[in-house]
Amino acid sequence: MLTTRYQKVQTLTVTDVLRMHALFEAHYASSPLATFMDDLSRKEGVFVVRRRSDGEIVGFSTLGVYQFELGGRKAKGLFSGDTIIESAHRGSRTLQQAFAWKLFVEAIKAPLTPQYWLLISKGYKTYLLMARNFPDFHPRRAQANPDMAEMVASYCEAMFPGKLDRDTMLLHFGDDANRLKPDVADITDDMRCDPDIRHFERLNPTWAQGTELPCIARADLKAFFMAIGPFLRKVWRDRTRTRQPVVAAPQGARVSRSA
Repeated sequence: MLTTRYQKVQTLTVTDVLRMHALFEAHYASSPLATFMDDLSRKEGVFVVRRRSDGEIVGFSTLGVYQFELGGRKAKGLFSGDTIIESAHRGSRTLQQAFAWKLFVEAIKAPLTPQYWLLISKGYKTYLLMARNFPDFHPRRAQANPDMAEMVASYCEAMFPGKLDRDTMLLHFGDDANRLKPDVADITDDMRCDPDIRHFERLNPTWAQGTELPCIARADLKAFFMAIGPFLRKVWRDRTRTRQPVVAAPQGARVSRSA
């Protein structure tokens, strides 16, 4: 079993950082420690995923929290950076649960302030997490949102000046940019039957070379209760079930489990 804890960057130990970099290096090409450390220093905190049995870090996701102007009003943006979890544990929901809870906590700190999840995606998995769990996001299939598109361009220029190609709406970080290693998140022909995966690949056809698709999702209290809340309740039910004690059935009896 796994557990996820959100930690401020300054609370990480040297051992924690080196283990996180080792995970990063195992999944991404062009991943020098200096670049990893520089990116980490720009974040507020990290969701650290550990095995309960020995405390070993098996995944993480960095997070930056930013204030910016939106139509003359203050808004809050939560920016997801590097996210890695070992393949053996990718069925776990613990990281998603911790992330959803963090969104909720940040939203209730300033309930009248618009809040958004900001992300850049070089692989389809992060895009699917947004598309499947947030009611209001960009870019989405068959539904243009010019206001959100302009918000994406604005945060890209603020956070990554000069890196956004306005024609393709992709971020380019050069030939030495981090890119997923082969077989980490390949898109197969069978997977292209999924319309959201096809949409991601159409928008970011050069993802394998490290280009990033910038995205945005509304993540305030209204969005939470519309979509993130039900998702978190489902995750919590799953987690509660795994904690229930296993009672041995009488010999010859049949044990059934509710779906």
